Amino acid sequence: MSIIEATHLTKYYGKSRGIVDVSFNVEEGEIFGFIGPNGAGKSTTIRLFCSLIYPTGGQAKIFGKDAIKHGPEIRQHIGYLPSEVFYYDRMKVIDLLKYSASFYEKDCTQRLHDLAEIMELELNRRIDDLSYGNKKKVGIVQGLLHQPKVLFLDEPTSGLDPLMQKEFYNLIREENQRGATIFLSSHILSVVQRMCSRVAIIREGSIVDLQDVQTLQRENYKKIRIVAEKIEEKDFDLPGVSNLVKENSILSFFYRGDINQVTAVIGKQNVSDLTIEEPTLEEIFMHYYE
Repeated sequence: MSIIEATHLTKYYGKSRGIVDVSFNVEEGEIFGFIGPNGAGKSTTIRLFCSLIYPTGGQAKIFGKDAIKHGPEIRQHIGYLPSEVFYYDRMKVIDLLKYSASFYEKDCTQRLHDLAEIMELELNRRIDDLSYGNKKKVGIVQGLLHQPKVLFLDEPTSGLDPLMQKEFYNLIREENQRGATIFLSSHILSVVQRMCSRVAIIREGSIVDLQDVQTLQRENYKKIRIVAEKIEEKDFDLPGVSNLVKENSILSFFYRGDINQVTAVIGKQNVSDLTIEEPTLEEIFMHYYE
């Protein structure tokens, strides 16, 4: 069952492009990755789902309902962590979180304190005394305190130290095991590779690919490294070969195509060492942007 649906979703800011004709579905209980560089349209897409901005065209649905028409109802069951967090500086953390909790039709008191303990958040400090990383922790607690069915996370770990990032990812996995659907936007590929089952790649406001992470790695380029005497670059002038680099007797390149064709050429060399491996998601990502 699709929990999140985008159908030809488009947003322009005046004449400036936000996103154009974006379509995808996210299934219930899925951790879905949404990757692209700054300005690609990640935050715009999330804000449209949260009905913080209105689309120029197309439709965004959550729980099968239009995200704009049913915004107040839907927001009772979704959590949102923006990439940048801004608060009332003179408020104490506990007062801000209690104010946030008051918008939900449930008692979030115990949950609030449990999350604050996990994130090592000092509830009695004033917002304006907090570092950027600690303000991000406030945003995490704020987004999770009502145990939402759907979580939108926009660059969630920026500002967090490595130890706290680990705690955060453990927390997100627990929420997913509880049944929450996670929409994770990031430009940090290792995060998406570790956390997500499927990933959409967005470029200049449009989706350029949408696959499960394993297929994206398996069906894309192979990384090949050959060590052989008298090996020549011209021998590997084949369709599908790119990023060819030769250093002394070592030849390395990316290959996409019928693996039998390239191994036939390799078999003619006097090979002393050969490595063929899957590319990282980051290397695949760069392929879409180069």
